Amino acid sequence: MRKNFGAKPFLFPQPVMIIGTYDENGKANAMNAAWGGIVGADEIMIDLSSHKTTDNLLRSRAFTVSVGDVEHMAACDYVGLVSANKEENKMEKAGFTTVKSEFVNAPVINELPLTLECELTDVIGGSKFLGKIVNVSIDEKVLGDDGELSLEKFEPITYDTVHFGYYRLGGKVGNAFKDGNALK
Repeated sequence: MRKNFGAKPFLFPQPVMIIGTYDENGKANAMNAAWGGIVGADEIMIDLSSHKTTDNLLRSRAFTVSVGDVEHMAACDYVGLVSANKEENKMEKAGFTTVKSEFVNAPVINELPLTLECELTDVIGGSKFLGKIVNVSIDEKVLGDDGELSLEKFEPITYDTVHFGYYRLGGKVGNAFKDGNALK
């Protein structure tokens, strides 16, 4: 038996995306974005209402998307709760430090190990920001022996849109482009 819930944003896992931008004075800002994801090999879309971040993004036409992790869960939640319009020291209070991306005019948050560096390409319907991913930077501490991102070392968190919780992702359960061959 199935129960119907109507139109709800129940797609899992939902990444915890921390959007980084610079304000008009070059000060780094970040916010937690609940809605968005990869929409192509080098594209990402985030749906944002009006924020300091959206003002910054529209002016600079650049942003970063860092993925929240277990270690920085509280800081990631904090930057979603507090507006840079009201808290001047938001980044410092979150414990986030930044460096300027080498590829776009946006900050990379040092504490979050995975960052997509993006150029704004379009705004759809006034709230959906489409970006071209021009670089992905990854802290070497979460790279495996093969030099690639290791989900055994990186602990991203996912957002539960039903109960408003954050969860860590579990362990590996299979091999993509391989295990399905057993059903051929």
